Amino acid sequence: MIETPSLVDQYCHGVLRTELGLGTFEAQLARTEGPPAAGTTLFDTQTGFAVRRWCPPLLGLEPHCPPARYLARRRELGVLETGRRLLRGSGITTYLVDTGLPGDLTGPDEIASAGGAEAREIVRLELLAEQVADTSGTVESFLANLAEAVHGAAAHAVAFTSVAGVRHGLALAPEPPGPGEVRGAAGRWLAARRVGGELSDPVLLRHLLWIAVASGLPLQLHAGLGEPGLRVDRTDPVLLTDFVRATAGLGTDLILLHGYPYHRHAAHLAGVFPHVYADSGAALVRTGARAATILAEILELAPFGKILFSSGAHGLPELHVVGARLFREALGRVLGTWVREGAWSLTDAQRVAGLVAAGNARRVYGLG
Repeated sequence: MIETPSLVDQYCHGVLRTELGLGTFEAQLARTEGPPAAGTTLFDTQTGFAVRRWCPPLLGLEPHCPPARYLARRRELGVLETGRRLLRGSGITTYLVDTGLPGDLTGPDEIASAGGAEAREIVRLELLAEQVADTSGTVESFLANLAEAVHGAAAHAVAFTSVAGVRHGLALAPEPPGPGEVRGAAGRWLAARRVGGELSDPVLLRHLLWIAVASGLPLQLHAGLGEPGLRVDRTDPVLLTDFVRATAGLGTDLILLHGYPYHRHAAHLAGVFPHVYADSGAALVRTGARAATILAEILELAPFGKILFSSGAHGLPELHVVGARLFREALGRVLGTWVREGAWSLTDAQRVAGLVAAGNARRVYGLG
């Protein structure tokens, strides 16, 4: 038995505060560009089946119960009690929460209270820049306020995260842009945008990344599958190689989030560069019953002190549960097999399990 008594969820979001109908619930199971095809359901996915496997018992139902029955029980308990039962049943003891998604989502304090756990904030760089732009009248004030905002966020956040790969792609020029280049890009973006407009300019995205690197906080970079509408070929983490090399030795750790289906590329970078770490999160939630295979592939290449657990959950507390339960099961299956085959000792397997589940995250994010 490989035990992981404590889990640090190194990347997740809050949960929705509102009651959910069938369509709204399904929309949260997978990030698609529209509803499921006529006559189909998003419950018929690896994620949907994993929800039906792991979540019903926490609400007093049998595993694999029909979706309609599960959602009826959810409504009977109410959104607050449902969230409390699910989050406390996940086994997660610390949540690192990206507060940058739109929608009526709980913040770190709320998720900590509901889950009987600790929580810290991750600041999304692009949202921070957009908020600064909404209140800055000139290019000069925008750039000054942006630097001040990043500095201020570093005082309370546990990490920064960037969706540059989603907004533009990861094939960004690796060096910091020059002051004139930044002012020109800021002027063009501010002149063209409306309040609430998203930042996708590659020069400003690079500028943000380098400001974050200078802060010394860990910097999370989204790679692989993620937001609807992205070109997945632009989010292969190997495209970050030059940026990774440029940031080596500067004291800032880079965490490659999600990664799938390029998780082996992320694991390779974590093996080559001392300041790079690989996430084992959303890949497991997406692959469900195949999660052990994906985790084993990450463990093929990445040093064991460079792999971090996350649920990658957003919107549904069910996704926090699924992320945690699939991770525990996959880790136990993979490491347990290696122990039974004599390739690993049980002592080593237990130590590595503790590192990936919580110890690595506590070290990287300074959680004590």
